[in-house]
Amino acid sequence: MATGTPDSQARFGQSVKGLLTEKVNACGTDVIALTKQVLKGSRSSELLGQAARNMVLQEDAILHSEDSLRKMAIITTHLQYHVEQSSDLQDQLNHLLK
Repeated sequence: MATGTPDSQARFGQSVKGLLTEKVNACGTDVIALTKQVLKGSRSSELLGQAARNMVLQEDAILHSEDSLRKMAIITTHLQYHVEQSSDLQDQLNHLLK
């Protein structure tokens, strides 16, 4: 196996070191970018989870409101019945007092 001159070996060594440094820097940059994406994805998952929890809370509030409206409608019907009944009783009382 032939060996090159010490000067050419030094240049080759510097060239390899330079290429390795570039590759290490590129890999470091890629790892940083990947980490940012993972963190962004994690944050997105957190936000989606929070949105889902908020939606469940809103759904419960809506269901409770619907139930309250149904009960108020029943109470309104009963009150209308009592108003009509009171009106009829008042008419009967007026008729008796004449």
